Amino acid sequence: MKTIQSKAGILGRRRDRSQDMEIILQLLQLLLKMWEVQLNARSVKEKASTKGKLALATYNQTLIYLKPLLRKLKNSSLPDDILDSLTLITKHMLEKDYLRASDAYLEMAIGNAPWPIGVTMVGIHARTGREKIFSKNVAHVLNDETQRKYIQALKRLMTKCQLFFPTDPSRCVEYAPDT
Repeated sequence: MKTIQSKAGILGRRRDRSQDMEIILQLLQLLLKMWEVQLNARSVKEKASTKGKLALATYNQTLIYLKPLLRKLKNSSLPDDILDSLTLITKHMLEKDYLRASDAYLEMAIGNAPWPIGVTMVGIHARTGREKIFSKNVAHVLNDETQRKYIQALKRLMTKCQLFFPTDPSRCVEYAPDT
């Protein structure tokens, strides 16, 4: 994590898309590996319990959901609007500011468009401020099922990152140190 954290300063600064994607990919892979190690370190009894099986199923589902995102990061084919949001989320996660990372995540997932479903013309007159509605404001959850899935998986990894690398409660989302 220290080597990735050292790269947080250059993340998104020089507008080097491939370098940003590489840093994001490294962080996601690190979190997935740490989660896998945590699951494997459990006792046999804990693994066999219902809670243990559910935890493993959640991990496997997250892995499947993230594959398209990881593939796009490796191929440097991620759309700019999603890359901008992911860069911001990653930067905040590396700074251990999970509250801001969560805000950036919500902006990416839900969006802040006045009409998030894309309705811009409802009558014969154009809506005021219609030109303000562009792809950055539109919710990515509505784009397609694949994006919805990897955005959901990203949130799970954000939660795991907060558990693996705790910080001040004032910079955490749903602070619960005992979980």
